[in-house]
Amino acid sequence: MRVGVFDSGVGGLSVVKSLLEHKLFEEIIYFGDTARVPYGVKDPNTIIRYSLEAIEFFKNFEIDLLITACNTVSAYALDEMRLHSNCDVIGVVDPGVLALKNAVPSTQADILILGTKATVKSGAYEKGLNLLGYERLTAKATGLLVPIVEEGLYEGEVLQSALHHYFGDLEKAPDAVILGCTHFPLVAKAIDAYFEGKSTLIHSGEAIVEYLQSHYDFSRRFEHTELKFFASENPEGLRRVAKEWLNLA
Repeated sequence: MRVGVFDSGVGGLSVVKSLLEHKLFEEIIYFGDTARVPYGVKDPNTIIRYSLEAIEFFKNFEIDLLITACNTVSAYALDEMRLHSNCDVIGVVDPGVLALKNAVPSTQADILILGTKATVKSGAYEKGLNLLGYERLTAKATGLLVPIVEEGLYEGEVLQSALHHYFGDLEKAPDAVILGCTHFPLVAKAIDAYFEGKSTLIHSGEAIVEYLQSHYDFSRRFEHTELKFFASENPEGLRRVAKEWLNLA
């Protein structure tokens, strides 16, 4: 089975890592729109236009499934992408909501939703969680974390300053944190440490795997997965991050 993974930049590699760990696919084709990252500050029409261009890119490959790893795209462009795609298109918002429900069943839990400005503005996670009875929700647009991750600053003073900037006003650690951008799992260790390990982190990659296994037949596992990486700008930089993040030889 061959899958495409689309993201605005390198963040979707966090989804690829989970797919590899669970050995679900024979081939993974990754496309990062690194020339136009971040998507989270762009207007909805632009997000949709860029996403449909990605659909055209993946039509060059005979993929069985397309995963839209970008939360912003999942919030705004998923319906349009499905209309124009010749295969199933899966976003990350619904899987994230499902993963939160399974990990933190109490609807009285304090949930912190992190995302880009556009994702938070969409209210996509709140809508899904409200339908399940969750009401104690706080959403924060933490867009500075995207360029920090793109720069490979997974720890250190710059990252810590950003975390304090965003979370310094919180009175206590939330019960769960939804990492509502695929860039954020790359700094999950720092976020977990900031909240002193008291919060359950909901990771897009693991959420996608959980969703896929509940909706598709993955009775076969692949010991070797062929990886192909493409980027709209600086593909060498994407491959360098992929090599480091995915522990590739």
